[in-house]
Amino acid sequence: MSSHREAPGISKDPVADNTDLYAFVSPDDPRTVTILANFIPLEYPPGGPNFFEFGHDVTYAIHISNDQAPNTDITYRFRFKTTVANRDTFLYNTGQILSLDSPNWNRRQFYSVTRVVGDAAPQLLAEDVPCPPCNVGPRSIPHYGSLANAAVTTLPTGEVVFAGQRSEGFYVDLGSIFDLGDLRPFQNLHLIPTPAAAGVDDTRAMSVHTIAIKVPKRMLTRDGSNPKDPADPRSVIGVWASASRRRSLIREAGGEVAEAGPWVQVSRLGNPLFNEVIVPMAEKDDWNALKPSDDARFLKYVRHPELAGLLPVLYPGVFPNLAGLKAARADLVAILLTGLPSGIVPGFQNFTGPAPADMLRLNMAIPSSSDPNIYGILGGDLAGYPNGRRVQDDVVAIELRAIAGATYPLIDPSFTPDGAASLLTDGTTPASNPIPFLSAFPYLGVPGNGFDLVPASPS
Repeated sequence: MSSHREAPGISKDPVADNTDLYAFVSPDDPRTVTILANFIPLEYPPGGPNFFEFGHDVTYAIHISNDQAPNTDITYRFRFKTTVANRDTFLYNTGQILSLDSPNWNRRQFYSVTRVVGDAAPQLLAEDVPCPPCNVGPRSIPHYGSLANAAVTTLPTGEVVFAGQRSEGFYVDLGSIFDLGDLRPFQNLHLIPTPAAAGVDDTRAMSVHTIAIKVPKRMLTRDGSNPKDPADPRSVIGVWASASRRRSLIREAGGEVAEAGPWVQVSRLGNPLFNEVIVPMAEKDDWNALKPSDDARFLKYVRHPELAGLLPVLYPGVFPNLAGLKAARADLVAILLTGLPSGIVPGFQNFTGPAPADMLRLNMAIPSSSDPNIYGILGGDLAGYPNGRRVQDDVVAIELRAIAGATYPLIDPSFTPDGAASLLTDGTTPASNPIPFLSAFPYLGVPGNGFDLVPASPS
């Protein structure tokens, strides 16, 4: 994130920007947990000649907490390197790419994976693991799906990894949300005299770079046990992702760059939209540089979220009960910062201790659902958000409804949410994107290619 203090929170470094984080029990391998960390937002598929790639000067990391405190107990670090085969061409590829070692593929990326447990020495699990290419087009890569599958790699220690381009699975109507919350399905409730309309998935044509890892559950618990009891605190993990750069950077003439000094965190992500709609713009750079264990300073923004005060103004007369709700939002603190303790939702808990920390919290003893409800726990599906996050979960609708008061009765049964609170949506669904999710690792769909770009318009 930018360090330019006159414009705090404005990203100048998309290569290191966390965009989405997912953590869920793998539906095709229930002994494992899958974690997906996305970087480089809103990739436009016709991106030549310089297609998108991971930063070779960035340390990407996935952090796991498993001891009821918001500290990092397990870290998976990913470092990338870029090679250029033919320095006399401007082309990404000079012919068809039919394999990961194709001589026609000019600019390739490889990565290493390192695991750190507690204070033990880092363990290098693998190096020179290949990434797949970006999806240039059908003439360049006629069989992209199988080519990308070839980049799914099982490590000697049992984890499965993938790093490369994927279809952006986070469906959201960015245009309506940031136009003063002018949600298209509810425009007839707004003072603006426009008719209700379907939501527009503004990311449906976009790609993203994903770091994916599938880990046996026993490797994530603090005592090596296999979680089976949802009530057992050992069944719950906290997950967050980060990106770091060297503290010092010197640019030389001709584009040479020298880096030195310790690694400095420049980006992180836990819960979806926490950074975007909870943290004020002036504090986003600070938030990105901190660890979840430092999140007590942002507690006030969760207890009294700005959006909860805006909804009654943007939709006059629609949220009278929300407008009258002045108490601190203990429900949002539980959902976003501590996890839900036992007794709030029958048969469920994902509590990680009282210290506030923005992490995804996953109860690994809750099995994956054979019929997922995109509204997760709000829809009666305990395997969905905020129990971790699956690729299909409608986190925009879930968080809008929670902020609007739909979850406040969890901690105060006397409160009656406004009728609209349980209906809020931006109007997008998984079906908004014609590229389907996969049924197996890495779950996010095959990225669209630059030649057959899908227009960004409503389905």
